Amino acid sequence: MFKYKVLAVLIVIIYFIQPFFFSNGGIGADSLSYFGIAVDLPHPETNLFPLGYPVMLRMIYNLVGDWCWTARILSLLFMIIILSFSYFKKFYFRETVLLFTGKTCFFVFTQAMSEEPFIFFLYFLFYFLYQLFSEEKKDYKNAIYASVMLICMFLVRYSGIYIYASILVFFLLLFFKLKIKLYFKPFTLFVFLSGLGIGSYLLFNYLHFGSFTGENLRGAPMGRSPIFILRSILGVTNVVDPFIGIKPASNSFLSITFQFFVFLIDVCLFIYMLKFLKKAKNDSNYYFHIFLWIITFVYSIALFVSGWFQQIEEMNVRMLAAANVAIFFSFLILYFKYSISDKWIWRIGCFFFAFLTVYNLKDPSNFLKNKNKIEPQMSRFVGKKYLFNDEKNKVTTTNYHIPVINKSFNYIHTNKQIGSIKENIIGSLNPKIKWLMQDTIKDKSKVLYTSEINFSTQ
Repeated sequence: MFKYKVLAVLIVIIYFIQPFFFSNGGIGADSLSYFGIAVDLPHPETNLFPLGYPVMLRMIYNLVGDWCWTARILSLLFMIIILSFSYFKKFYFRETVLLFTGKTCFFVFTQAMSEEPFIFFLYFLFYFLYQLFSEEKKDYKNAIYASVMLICMFLVRYSGIYIYASILVFFLLLFFKLKIKLYFKPFTLFVFLSGLGIGSYLLFNYLHFGSFTGENLRGAPMGRSPIFILRSILGVTNVVDPFIGIKPASNSFLSITFQFFVFLIDVCLFIYMLKFLKKAKNDSNYYFHIFLWIITFVYSIALFVSGWFQQIEEMNVRMLAAANVAIFFSFLILYFKYSISDKWIWRIGCFFFAFLTVYNLKDPSNFLKNKNKIEPQMSRFVGKKYLFNDEKNKVTTTNYHIPVINKSFNYIHTNKQIGSIKENIIGSLNPKIKWLMQDTIKDKSKVLYTSEINFSTQ
C-alpha cells in the first residue's frame, strides 16, 4: 500500500504544477467562457454553460483574487478530496490511484475545465451507488446522496443528462431483476429525485434565459462530413482505452492510419476487459459493474449522436471523460479482485503516468512569465468589452528530431500559437472582456485584438 501512497502524492504534485509549464496555463476557450459567467455572478447573462463550475470558481476567486490561481487551487482540492476520501474510507484506494494515472484524469486535472468537477461528482456518485448495491437493505440515505451527486453533475455539465439517461436504461433493462432486491425502492427514489432535480434546473433555465441549455446560442453542427464522422467513431471506440488517447489533429493518411492502429489495440483491450466482467457474473457487486458499463456505452453513443445536432468537438479524451472513467474504474476493481498480483497493472500505470508527464512537457513554456508579460499592458485597454484573436494566421511550428532513427518531424501545437496564448491569458486576467469566435462587432473600438498586445515567446 505504501507505493500507492507515494504515487498518490506524486500525482497531486505533478497535476498541480504541470500547467505552469504550458504556454496558456491549461486555460482554453471554454475556460474563458466559465470565467466570464463567474465574473457576472450573481447576474449571469447566458446559460450556454451551467452555473455549477462558475459558482465554484467565484467562491475561490473571492479568496485569492486571481482566476488562473483559482482554477489551479480548485483542481488541487478536487484531487486531494478524492484521494483522501478513497484512502480513509477504504474505497478502492489502489484502484483510485491507478485511475489517476490514466489519460482522462491526466488531461482533465491539468486543464481549467468543467470536466474536473464533473469527474469529481461522478466518483462520489459511484461511491454512494456502490454502497446502495452492496448493502442488502433499504438504504434511502445513500440513494439521496447519490441523487445529489447526479444533480451536481448536471449543474456543472449539461452532458450529465446522458448519465441520467444511462441510469434510466440500466433501470429499464434490469427492472425485473432489480425488483426483487431490497435496494429496489431506494434506487427508484434515486431515479425520481435525480430526474426532479435535473428537470427543475432545466425549468429555471427556460424561465430565466428562454432556453433549456442555451441551444439557441450554439453554432451549426460540425460533424456531418465523412472524415469527421469516421474520426468521431474511432474516438468513441477509444473510450475503452485507459492510457492511449486519440487526438484528431489532421486528415492525413499517416494520422488516420495511426488512429486505425489504436483502434485495433482498443478492440483487443475491450475483449480483455470483457473477460473480467464475465468473471464477476456471480459477484455480489455484479450489477454495480453492469451499471458502470452501461454508463460507458450510453454516454458515448448519446454524445456521438448529439454531435449531429449541435456544434461540439470530435469525440476525444475530454468529451468522453466520464465514459472512460466508468469503464476503467470497473476494470481496475475486477482486476485486483481476480488477479493474483498487481505487478503488471502497477508497472503499466506508472509507465504511462511518467510517459504522459514527459509528453505534456515535450515543448515546455513558462506560463507565469507569459502572464507577467501581458498583465501590465491590460491597463491600456480599459473599456474594451470584447476580445478577438486576429493572429490565427501566425502559425508556430515545432520541429522534433528523433536521434535513434535520425528522423525529424514538425508539429503544430494548438496551445503554442501566439494569438491563442494571448487570448487565453487576457481572458483569464479580465473575464469581463468576452471572447469572440468571429469578429462580428461593428464598433471596433470596443474590441481588444490580440495583435494589440506586445508579446514574445522568446
